[in-house]
Amino acid sequence: MGKKIKAIGILTGGGDAPGLNAVIRAVVRTAAGHYEWDVVGFKDGYAGLVERHTMPLDMDDVSGLLTRGGTILGTSNKANPFAWHIGDGDDRQTIDRSDEVISYIKSLGLDALLAIGGDGTLSIADGLSKKGIPVVGIPKTIDNDLYETDQTFGFDTAVSTATEALDRIHTTAESHHRVMLVEEMGRNAGWLALHSGIAGGGDIILIPEIPYSLDSICEKIIWRNRSGRLFTMIVVAEGALPKGGEQVVAKIVKDSPDPIRLGGIGNVVANQIEKRLGLETRVTVLGHLLRGGTPTAFDRVLATRLGSEAVHLLARGESGRMVRLKGSEISSVEITKIANRQRLVPVDHTLVKLGRQMGACFGD
Repeated sequence: MGKKIKAIGILTGGGDAPGLNAVIRAVVRTAAGHYEWDVVGFKDGYAGLVERHTMPLDMDDVSGLLTRGGTILGTSNKANPFAWHIGDGDDRQTIDRSDEVISYIKSLGLDALLAIGGDGTLSIADGLSKKGIPVVGIPKTIDNDLYETDQTFGFDTAVSTATEALDRIHTTAESHHRVMLVEEMGRNAGWLALHSGIAGGGDIILIPEIPYSLDSICEKIIWRNRSGRLFTMIVVAEGALPKGGEQVVAKIVKDSPDPIRLGGIGNVVANQIEKRLGLETRVTVLGHLLRGGTPTAFDRVLATRLGSEAVHLLARGESGRMVRLKGSEISSVEITKIANRQRLVPVDHTLVKLGRQMGACFGD
């Protein structure tokens, strides 16, 4: 990328996460305020590129965004210009509209594109980069499952929200002597359940990376009851599964790049516990509660650092990369290294070991 930049585009794709607006703010303040570039936002992720829905972004447009959840640009976890769906029923087709998107980007006079999202969004960004569009990715997901970055923005807020919920449910579990099970998001990764489970004092923590045994779960509950602890807090990731079994799928979204929607494992485990032990077991599914709300201070700072550095990367003539957090420093990595991959919890991770030392059961 040798020519001087005058204008860039930005989009937010995939599921929303606290801190998206903080990134948009940082990008505009750095690009428009520091470099005097024009910034164009694409509405609803890659759908805005295909359907040509844009909005200009200037300093006034991003005022007050630092604390707002969600994204002012809107987002989509279905839109993919490389696999765009048209028609319905038997007439449904999937076509490649990436060349149209590239022509549209050029017609707007944009010199580069910033894509904020998770593995799906960044995989599409990698595809556009390979077709000649200068792209920089910014990692976002409450699941914290992206490779090559120690943490994604949105994760810290989700952990805090989940932990607060666990704290509240803990008091009613203790009052009614119940088994209380809290199901959390995370897809195939257990980071969110692991962190919040330890922070919230979960007695049993079930994550996808460690298949569980109902016998092990019930033994833990019985041990607690015999020890005078007449309640049990169970934290379960939506992707958790029994040994030799499969994940519970809530539904299939055919027109999505990630069609499998997990969910329902909480009720499955709760019913099994009630049948086995005869103990009243209640389920709380946190669901999209974990995506919303005001980002924590950590996520605001991380989002701001990532958004600003993404612009600086473009100014230095670097593209085809994703900004990331490594240790306490912001750096970047080739976007191809993270496309179509998920970072899972190692079974010997330090937090797993810590949880075991604190007496938590992982169902194995």
